[in-house]
Amino acid sequence: MNIQPSTYSPGTAVPLDKRVFGARDLFSLWFSLGIGLMVLQVGALLAPGLGLSGSLLAIFLGTLVGVLLLAAVGVIGSDTGLSAMAALKLSLGGKGASVPAVLNLLQLIGWGSFEIIVMRDAASLLGARAFSEGSLGANPLLWTLFFGALATLLAVSGPLTFVRKVLRKWGIWLLLAACSWLTWNLFAKADLAALWAQAGDGSMPLAVGFDIAIAMPLSWLPLIADYSRFGKRAKNVFGGTALGFFIGNFWLMSLGVAYTLAFAPSGEVNALLLALAGAGLGIPLLLILLDESENAFADIHSAAVSSGMLSGLKVEHLALAIGVLCTLIACFAPLAQYQNFLLLIGSVFAPLFGVVLVDHFILRQRGSRVAPAALRWPALLAWLGGIGTYHLLANFYPDIGATLPSLILAGLLQLLLGRAFSYGQETAQA
Repeated sequence: MNIQPSTYSPGTAVPLDKRVFGARDLFSLWFSLGIGLMVLQVGALLAPGLGLSGSLLAIFLGTLVGVLLLAAVGVIGSDTGLSAMAALKLSLGGKGASVPAVLNLLQLIGWGSFEIIVMRDAASLLGARAFSEGSLGANPLLWTLFFGALATLLAVSGPLTFVRKVLRKWGIWLLLAACSWLTWNLFAKADLAALWAQAGDGSMPLAVGFDIAIAMPLSWLPLIADYSRFGKRAKNVFGGTALGFFIGNFWLMSLGVAYTLAFAPSGEVNALLLALAGAGLGIPLLLILLDESENAFADIHSAAVSSGMLSGLKVEHLALAIGVLCTLIACFAPLAQYQNFLLLIGSVFAPLFGVVLVDHFILRQRGSRVAPAALRWPALLAWLGGIGTYHLLANFYPDIGATLPSLILAGLLQLLLGRAFSYGQETAQA
């Protein structure tokens, strides 16, 4: 692969003539990022409590609402040409944007490490199945180093090289084949009518399932503009992103639910992986496993972009350092239950982007030139109000759900406070 590191710093807008991503590029990228072993495992989280029908409803609603928000934030990147964290300066001010940049860096390092751990465990399981327990092919440390190096190489190469030379040409076709095979195997071997009639055990309310499902697309909100800033037109960015992520995420998460209920009712990760490994000699699972490296690539690259905005260092150098750090964490940290991690991400970033969406589309009317400010207090107060709302609802009214109410409230606060402080008068169309 010809490596061409990005020459655009995180705080610099991509020139119009260098914005080369069309709808097909964005569809390929977000279909791929909507697929992964962690997506399958989130489906396994929903299965016992909600059953097949309840899980599919939660996944459909959560993914649909999530991708519409994700694609709308992607348009901000194509409108401004700025990276995700740099675009936040327009809403929060220069110093205000450093707070989510630090939080984003921490969560992306965590996600990158999780992705490498998931790939390692799945590869070790497949290696033990193909060879023997204790063989070189089942060595967890070897797989950790391999996947860490692969994800780091992709991150250093940059999004233009990765999307146009890997995903668009052949990666997406392999993923479509893998998902189709797993779907065919499910229909051939499982009694889906019986599973549909079987209710969940009631341990998870539908609203919590919705919050878990929507957390997957929302977890990409803080980094989508790192890629959509290379988009040619806003409508292509919106359509390609929304359609690609919805199909990939809904398809794989639904398969995670169905395979868990049909073949791994214990809900254990290894039981689910073994059930998936039994389909097509494990080849579809192997392809999805390799695709997981693309998720790790996105985490590491965007962590480098966030830290580049804070430090001013080159993104490719930071990507190398962060990739090494994620690999080291994966070597020593066990894979914990990450349901709470997903919900915590929603509590911080869902309200933040309620503020950002209202600010960009209503107050600034998609303008990208604003009067300079270190802190924009109305936006910060609206964000804090949304976070407080999220945790209040999550702790005391879990049956209502917390993600959408907190995002909507934060957006309304931003609208009211922004107009009260005449924020719209400080902006000009780009």
